[in-house]
Amino acid sequence: VQLVESGGGLVQPGGSLRLSCAASGFTFSSSVMSWYRQAPGKERELVASITSTGGITNYADSMKDRFTISRDNAKNTVYLQMNSLKAEDTAVYYCNYHWGWVNYWGKGTLVTVSL
Repeated sequence: VQLVESGGGLVQPGGSLRLSCAASGFTFSSSVMSWYRQAPGKERELVASITSTGGITNYADSMKDRFTISRDNAKNTVYLQMNSLKAEDTAVYYCNYHWGWVNYWGKGTLVTVSL
């Protein structure tokens, strides 16, 4: 299993970024995918998840109105569109796939929201 995140960077408050996660090594089109994030000094938290067909999405309350998770099964890629970014969104964002009790993680992509 390989998960490779990209798209992070420095953005001003109120700005937008789109993260991508390229997946391989498993049947992506049959798998629930998720984004997590970990801010400095804090525990990793769920940002959003999406079912295999993209028909159902789930978001953390604080991100529900600003973030959108989507996927392209033809490209084995899951996306996270982040709008109206705030300083508190600064974190390393991780792509996640789980099989039973086993979690697979990418290396993460850093998002910094600052002037």
